[in-house]
This record gives sequence, C-alpha cells and structure tokens, in this order.
Amino acid sequence: MARTVGVHAGVKVKRRNRMLIGELARRTGTTTRALRHYEDTGLLVPERTTAGYRTYAPADVARVAQIRALLDAGIGTATIRRFLGCARDGHHGTYLELCPDLRAELDAIAARMDAEQAALSARGARLAGLVTCPR
Repeated sequence: MARTVGVHAGVKVKRRNRMLIGELARRTGTTTRALRHYEDTGLLVPERTTAGYRTYAPADVARVAQIRALLDAGIGTATIRRFLGCARDGHHGTYLELCPDLRAELDAIAARMDAEQAALSARGARLAGLVTCPR
C-alpha cells in the first residue's frame, strides 16, 4: 500500500519505500546531475510519479555504488551499460564476475591505460629535458 511520505514543491509524493533523486544523491555521495547522467546513459532507470518526479528503489543505492566503482576503475559508461549485470557486491566492495566477452574488454581497457601511462612518462621525460640546463 502506498503511503504519503512528504511534500515536495506542494505535491504529495506517494511511494512504497522509494526515494526522490536528492535523497539518492545524499545516500550515495554523488550529485543529482550525475544521477541524471546515469539515467541518460541507461545505467539507472527510475520510476516516475504522476507529477514527473524521479523515484528510486533502495536497490538503486547499491547500483550507484557499482557504477561509481566501475567509473573510478576507468571503465566508460557504454562498457558499464553492457556489463553492469556482471557487477557484484562483496565484503571488499564491487567486483565483476567474468561474463562472456568481459575479459577481452577489460584487457583492452588495461592495454589502453598502459599505453596512456607510457605516453605520459615519455612526455614527462621530454619536459624534464626542457628544464634541465646543459653545462
């Protein structure tokens, strides 16, 4: 049974254990803008009230944590969307089960990161060469 849990901008919001976007942002330590971006990219799918407000389930708190962990690991939103079903939560945080094709995708991401690191190191060496005075 739905219950009235509060008033937002003069509109009573009825929900069953659901939260508005601001509450989800507070619980996950992210911004409402980021949550809207996750929705735009298909990573989060909130329900809408009759007034158009986004509402989220308690399980979305864990889903946002998974999304953020994967983003922090350098995985892009398109890849996350493809493999979010492989994300699991354990005692040590979010991890990925090796779903089909995931290993190859992660290896490609790691190779790109290695190449970027090598390029940065080379640029750092060139920069150091510019500031070193020859004697």
